[in-house]
This record gives sequence, structure tokens and C-alpha cells, in this order.
Amino acid sequence: MDTARVRQMWHLLEPLHALHYYAPESFEEAAALGYGTDERWPSYFAWRAAPLGAVGSARVASAFYSFSPAMVGRYVPAAWEVAAPGDVLAARLRAVDRTYRGLFDVAGVREAAGLARRAAEAAASDTAGRPLAAAHAELPWADAPHLVLWQAATLLREHRGDGHVAALLAAGLDPAEALVSFAAIGAAPEAVFASRGWTAEEWAAARERLAGRGLLEGDGTATQAGRELRAEVERRTDELAAVPWAALGTDATARLAELLGGPWLAAIGSGLLPAENTLGIGKV
Repeated sequence: MDTARVRQMWHLLEPLHALHYYAPESFEEAAALGYGTDERWPSYFAWRAAPLGAVGSARVASAFYSFSPAMVGRYVPAAWEVAAPGDVLAARLRAVDRTYRGLFDVAGVREAAGLARRAAEAAASDTAGRPLAAAHAELPWADAPHLVLWQAATLLREHRGDGHVAALLAAGLDPAEALVSFAAIGAAPEAVFASRGWTAEEWAAARERLAGRGLLEGDGTATQAGRELRAEVERRTDELAAVPWAALGTDATARLAELLGGPWLAAIGSGLLPAENTLGIGKV
């Protein structure tokens, strides 16, 4: 499978997944469970970690990778004192159901949902060393096509994300260095990456380590070697994310890309997603 197509599918599916973390319906469901909603993090950590079960902060920080362990510890395991993971998962689907119904014709995504599920089921057979993908692979599928589409998008993005962590580890980039090196190539302003909870001292120390490897200039921008290393990380991430799309096949993947255009435009046009983000893929 062409890695350009693999990356395109990520760009198309990521906004459909990410809507859940920003939609008013999600905050309403979170509040009903008892989570604070003055900021998005109490519900974010609950929503995203719930498939892992009532795990502690070390396991969540390990899987999420780029978040400061200290930040994770502020929300996990306290999240499970508010609501059990099973209740969180049920509320998550209710929130997605309401969000999607408000944005587009959910009856029109049946074919896309079927194709996305086929790709996601292939990802579910490729979960060795991929804790978040494996956790989502064990969840039952919803009945409604629009919920199947969201579940598939979510499993596929966590499958890719797990592979991205492997690529970062292979490149010798620890969690803080992963963010510093990404900011250094201009993926997003450093202020955007502050959401991951690293202190100024930790950020500076990561900068110093990368500079010592010849990956950063004195002003914090990437050297040529730094850019090449990040390009290698992205190339390897795409390669590691190719299994589901190779299984789906070239024609079916192209058809899914075509079908996702409408929902993608609805997600982008919703105004819910931040223009600048830690993913570096534009409006996601």
C-alpha cells in the first residue's frame, strides 16, 4: 500500500475521531457522569483511557507517551473514582451519537462505515505491542453505522498512534524530546505543546539533550539532521500503519477516501476542532 494513501486516510479519519474530545455533547455527557468540565482534561483522560480499564497513571502515561507523567497523575486513577470505565464507554458512544447526528446525515455513512470497519478489523489482528489498539479491538461493535464509523476511526488512529510511539522509540526520542523535536520543525508553536504538561525546565532539558545530539540549533529550530530524523519517524509511522489499508485493498481504500469527504468536511466545518494542534496535520 502506498504510504501517501496511508497518510491520507489518517488525515481523513482523525477529525472524525477527534470531534469527540471537543463537542459540547461530550462535555454534557462527562458532566452527567460527574467529571469537571471547566477544562477538557478530566474527560479526555477518562474517554481515551477507559478501554484500558481502571488502570493507574503509569500505564496511561506509557500508552499516551507524549503527556507528562505528572500531568497524567493529576487525572488518573482519580478518573475511575468518578465513573467506572464501562460507564465512561457507554457515555462516550452516547456523546458521539448526538454529535454526529447534529453534524451530518448519519444514514448516509453506511457504506463508509462498512469499509472502515473492515480496515479496523484488520488493525485488530495487528495489535502486538499496541496497547491502545488492542484495548479498542476488544470492545463490542455498535449497531448504528455512524457509531461503527467512529469506532473504526478510533481503533485505526490508536493503531497508528501505537506505531508512532514505536517509531519514536526507535529514533531514540523520549516523550518530551518527541514534542520538542516536532515543535522544532514547525509542526505547531511551542505554546500548543504546553498542553502536554511538561514544565519549562523539562522542556529546556529536552532541548539541551537534542542539541547535544546535533538535532537542534541554538535557537531551538531543527538542524538538517533533526529534520531528517523527524521525516524518518513519519515515514516509519506510515509504514507501520499500512496493514489495515493493505488488507482493505487499493480500490476499497480509494472508495472509502471518496466516501469520507462529506463527513470530513462536516467535522472541519463544525468549528469545534483547533486549527493548531500537536498532530501537525492542519485543522484537526
